[in-house]
Amino acid sequence: MVTDQLAARGITDQRVLDAMSRVPRELFVDERDRNRAYLDMPLRIGFGQTISQPYMVALIAQEAAVREGDRVLDIGTGSGYQAAVLAELGAEVHTIERIPELADRARERLRAAGYDNVSVHLGDGTLGLPDEAPFDEITVAAAAPEVPMSLYEQLVPGGRLVVPVGGPGGQRLEIVVRSPEGPAVRRSVPCRFVPLLGEEGY
Repeated sequence: MVTDQLAARGITDQRVLDAMSRVPRELFVDERDRNRAYLDMPLRIGFGQTISQPYMVALIAQEAAVREGDRVLDIGTGSGYQAAVLAELGAEVHTIERIPELADRARERLRAAGYDNVSVHLGDGTLGLPDEAPFDEITVAAAAPEVPMSLYEQLVPGGRLVVPVGGPGGQRLEIVVRSPEGPAVRRSVPCRFVPLLGEEGY
């Protein structure tokens, strides 16, 4: 997976590649899909949600530029896989899931995989976690109609928000840096995510 699907497609951050190689992805998919865990494709995890393809997980981690000791907010916990990758990069991770059953499963999977530096929260991810802010990086695993300003405002100065933006007809991964002049936006690759539901989403 790391050589053929990630490095070959432009993931160049060696720390991200190493993190992806260490996270046991098979623990974060349903048992029926374990033989497909390392294919470069999203897999259903129930409740209309998916675990993102490995390439997109790695790209989000690379674009977030997470450093050892950073505080990261992960929106859309799902199975907990993205949070595990961020934790492997040495971050203190807070992750939000709106579906109680998925939040409970993610807690169990993260605990089973040994990720004690991840806290799973239940709530509206579009509003972030004001009580835990600010964050060095925020990653979002669902597509927003526009950049959620509540998340942007929970970044430290110079912090990064990585979020898919767009509708069913087309989305693009955006990297938003908090600057004194306001949001500095760079658009990355086209992508396809489930919609971000909540007060500042769909």
